[in-house]
Amino acid sequence: MSKNIIIGIDIGGSTTKIVGFERGDSFKLIDPIFVRATDPITSVYGAFGKFLDENDLSLEDIEKVMVTGAGSSYISKPIYGLKCEKIEEFNAIGLGGLYLSGLDHAIITSCGTGTAIVYAKDGEEPKYLGGTGVGGGTLVGLSKKMLSMDTVDHISELAKGGSLDKVDLKINDITKADIVPGFSDIMTASNFGSISDLATREDIALGIINMVFETIGMMSIFAARNYGIRDVVLTGNLSVVEQAADIFGTLNRMFDMNFIIPKNSAFGTVIGAALAGCAKK
Repeated sequence: MSKNIIIGIDIGGSTTKIVGFERGDSFKLIDPIFVRATDPITSVYGAFGKFLDENDLSLEDIEKVMVTGAGSSYISKPIYGLKCEKIEEFNAIGLGGLYLSGLDHAIITSCGTGTAIVYAKDGEEPKYLGGTGVGGGTLVGLSKKMLSMDTVDHISELAKGGSLDKVDLKINDITKADIVPGFSDIMTASNFGSISDLATREDIALGIINMVFETIGMMSIFAARNYGIRDVVLTGNLSVVEQAADIFGTLNRMFDMNFIIPKNSAFGTVIGAALAGCAKK
């Protein structure tokens, strides 16, 4: 007997993520996977084949395929004979963020190559608020130029031995005023504003990561304040970088926010795409 599986596929330039929900009395999440390839088409076919094989599924088990992401524009015909429906990426970001967090409304910040910020609320279409070009691409690009490294995991590992003391200018370096009580000694006045000749590779790696996350964090805070809420759900590949929890945790305490990095946060958008298919008959 065939299964009723709704597939979501998030197609990037070189990385494709895929997830499934099995339709029954309720929708059961099938663990997501991702693959890397040199082009979107190769990536999506590789991901699809791997997903079917790892979950012991056949094409007859697939009820519907939902695609999203920048690379979805390359999909102009059925995948393995299965018709694909496209969903706007920002809608998928919103749906996935709410599902993963269990919240009924929140700011969803998708941290990918760049950063997209969405306001999502149950029963309403997610609203794209804007974003920033600062994201994973910034982290990799600057690290490649400054550290001759372009693998996020390696950069993060290097940064574990770093300190911001010889990299960033802090508030208490330039004023005695306690602008945010209790945090002036760690609050950034200028990223890389106090870079020293003695800064190590480890220090610089941490400085780059910190700059990227602080930029994403402050953009998200401004968006949340506009809606009078504290909850910000972080999704996307960058959300699982090891330093994220500490940096966003500090922003939580500093600005009375609630940044959340849920389980499966890297797969928020693709989960949202599949959920959109679940909502359709």
